[in-house]
Amino acid sequence: MRVHVRVPATSANLGPGFDALGLALALYNDVEASEADGVTVTVEGEGAGHLPVGADNIVALGVRLAFEAAGRSFKGVALRCINRIPLGRGLGSSAAAWVGGLVVGDALSGGSLARDELLALAARAEGHPDNVCAALLGGLTVSAAAADGGITAIALPVPDDLAWVVLVPTISASTTETRAVLPASVAHADAVFNVQRVALLLAGLQAKRNDALAAALDDRLHQPYRRALFPWMESVADAARRAGALGCVLSGAGPSLLALVAGDGAAVAHAMEAALRTAGVEGRARAYALDTAGATVVTSRAYPPAGPSR
Repeated sequence: MRVHVRVPATSANLGPGFDALGLALALYNDVEASEADGVTVTVEGEGAGHLPVGADNIVALGVRLAFEAAGRSFKGVALRCINRIPLGRGLGSSAAAWVGGLVVGDALSGGSLARDELLALAARAEGHPDNVCAALLGGLTVSAAAADGGITAIALPVPDDLAWVVLVPTISASTTETRAVLPASVAHADAVFNVQRVALLLAGLQAKRNDALAAALDDRLHQPYRRALFPWMESVADAARRAGALGCVLSGAGPSLLALVAGDGAAVAHAMEAALRTAGVEGRARAYALDTAGATVVTSRAYPPAGPSR
């Protein structure tokens, strides 16, 4: 059996929605897979020459995890990973790998896993649900983890006149490093501040109240602490707002930045690139459409039957 799966990039947090909000973007990794004896992986594009090409590759681990969850024996898989999501930039590359592997594994093992099961497996593997929920469901997702490991997630509609401008610096950052700078506890006032902003953000998007979004994208739980890692963050965000962005936040744990723009995002993208260059760092910014489909099985077909023996 051959399977082709497409998985979108994701941006988590959106400012105040730390570990709860995720956004799927129209930038994709493709995984082509077929059943095999043993595991082989080829990687093209982002991560080629650096990512593992054996059984320890995250996509391959995801395939195995799906087989185990379905109660099926796993003999192996041949994977071709075509990566367009940059690594270590806060755009959900590891979430896309886990989700891609799980969806491939589910398809190859008979498609018996429910979406909720895939969500729980992906969140447990990734360590938090925000990116994997957006990658699996598409759109803007709100997710919460239960004590038993189950995940409740909802994909919300988003106004289609908004542009999502992503600035990707040439530098990378590890999730371990960006989480290490966060405090173990926060002040009650900061927690209330973020609850207010995340509620306002979701309400503002649903009511199409662009005037509410600038205040709604503010945050006190993670971005103030991560500025030490990305000292150019504030100057780039200021440049984005001066160019017309409704707000500008870290994409996930960074270093990429995500700007929300009403209408065309070209001027904001140019301003962000220029401000980053002034700070001594190169990068590229571009506007992405929202992905609404999430992880998709593009094709799935069995091998053709063998011809008559001669």
